[in-house]
Amino acid sequence: MPTPFRRASVFAVVLALVLPWTALADDIANDLDVSIDAVAESMPLNVDATGTTQLRVVTRNGDGKNGCNLTGSTTVSFSVTSSDTSVATVSPSSVTFTSCDDTKILTVAALAIGSTTVSLAQTSNTTGGTFNLAPATFGVIVAGASNSAPQISIAGVTAGADYNKGNVPAATCNVTDVEDGPSSFAAALSGITGSYAVDGIGQQTASCSFTDTGGLTATDSVTYNIVDPSAPVISYVLNPLTPDGANDWYQSSVSLTWGVAEGESPSSLAKVGCVDQNIATDQISTEYSCSASSAGGSADKVKVSVKRDATAPVISDDGPTLPADGENGWYVSAVTNQFSATDATSGLPSGTSPWTVSTTSEGSGLKVSSGSVTDLAGNTATSIDSAAFNIDLTDPTAVAFIGTIADGAGYYFGSVPATPTCSASDAISGLAGCVVSGYGTAVGLHTLTATATDKAGRTATAELTYSVLAWALNGFYQPVDMGGTWNTVKGGSTVPLKFEVFAGTTELTGVDAVRTFNVNRVSCSNSVTEDAIELTTTGATLLRYDAVAGQFVQNWQTPKQPGNCYSVTMATQDGTSLTAWFKLK
Repeated sequence: MPTPFRRASVFAVVLALVLPWTALADDIANDLDVSIDAVAESMPLNVDATGTTQLRVVTRNGDGKNGCNLTGSTTVSFSVTSSDTSVATVSPSSVTFTSCDDTKILTVAALAIGSTTVSLAQTSNTTGGTFNLAPATFGVIVAGASNSAPQISIAGVTAGADYNKGNVPAATCNVTDVEDGPSSFAAALSGITGSYAVDGIGQQTASCSFTDTGGLTATDSVTYNIVDPSAPVISYVLNPLTPDGANDWYQSSVSLTWGVAEGESPSSLAKVGCVDQNIATDQISTEYSCSASSAGGSADKVKVSVKRDATAPVISDDGPTLPADGENGWYVSAVTNQFSATDATSGLPSGTSPWTVSTTSEGSGLKVSSGSVTDLAGNTATSIDSAAFNIDLTDPTAVAFIGTIADGAGYYFGSVPATPTCSASDAISGLAGCVVSGYGTAVGLHTLTATATDKAGRTATAELTYSVLAWALNGFYQPVDMGGTWNTVKGGSTVPLKFEVFAGTTELTGVDAVRTFNVNRVSCSNSVTEDAIELTTTGATLLRYDAVAGQFVQNWQTPKQPGNCYSVTMATQDGTSLTAWFKLK
């Protein structure tokens, strides 16, 4: 049988393997020691003794959900098990947390000498967050009934405390044990962890473990912070040290050099600005700054302003006071051009303001001159010419239609000439184009508009009107009566519908002249004249042109619906139509 000491060492290895550490989810932790870390906790017990620990929720803010995951009416549940129930059992076998402040008591009953591991497994979760169960896991070491469990604590350092780098107190393990007596020894220190561990800044854990002669082991650990006690120090040098011009202006080039010192945690140093400058061009008063922070805190921002002027005024062509009011950069009205003078640093005499020069002529490539201007230092800028601009004050001329449509003419539907084009002339900016609108082939009056546009956007127009004439329809001929008469006929018989179509004096003979042939059921009327169809036919019901009779024929087979009335309408492509009325017997 292995000794209690060997069982303790084996348990420490097993427990370390079941305690993966993460800081992303909320923790479920026990209270076997005061810190929540990756160091395995243990509960030493004697046979037939019981021990307790309290489980609690520790908020970590790291899994995408700020604050504690248990908000509102959400819950999370876990099963609680002992890895070896012959050594010790744990109760209850499951726990449910309903709020951030909820706690649960676990009771462990020691049954036989040996070791076991108590762990949690999630069984349900309605929070939308995640939970780290490693801090809740602990080991149970059971010794004989005659051995009392040792007690251990860490002195010198406090969990969560901050200690300046180089001034961390020594951590000591203090042990009390009924059988073995009191003892103390130095705590084992972990390596420093954190973003700036290379500088000796970050977190460190002091750990203690003691196994008494009866084989019971007690452990404790404390995690504290090692901090940088001082912020960075910022300095700068200007060369020349003082301005060499009047009113704090530099006339020569100026260099600015920054210095930032951080002796405690150099790897944590972060600078904003702090860029060395070599100012060799004119500028208004410009502020440069340097901010620095480190694990020791933030230094106050340091600001330096530098202004330099070594250049005479400059005259600028501001261009026309109004944007081009035509197309393609052309003006279609008189142009007023504005000039202004600027001095980057010392400025212009009081009362100096932009001035304007105008022209009243038209043409391309026109320019005006600015005149000269002098700044406060006596530097004179010579006159400059404006940029060239184009002015067109005249509309296009001689707008005319090109085509065969005559003003006031009439054309039968289907015989309207093609859309005309147009022409015009322009002597200043040149003609950009001429377009014709209003063309149509539907029956009715149409107005064509020729719009000529020059490159400056000026326009001129010309108009003409023409008419599209409807076709003339003759029919329906006998045996069908027109004029609102009800034609009576036996249902199911075929009635010949005969008609002619004329475009002026020209008779149309192509069946494509007919657009639709519609039959609609209508209400019968007893107050309308009736006349019987004297002649029916048995021919095909397709539309055809009878060249012998000189007319279209559409045979209509009437529905076998005695007592019903119908309208029959034939419409040609120009929209003209014939309608006859029928009552079936």
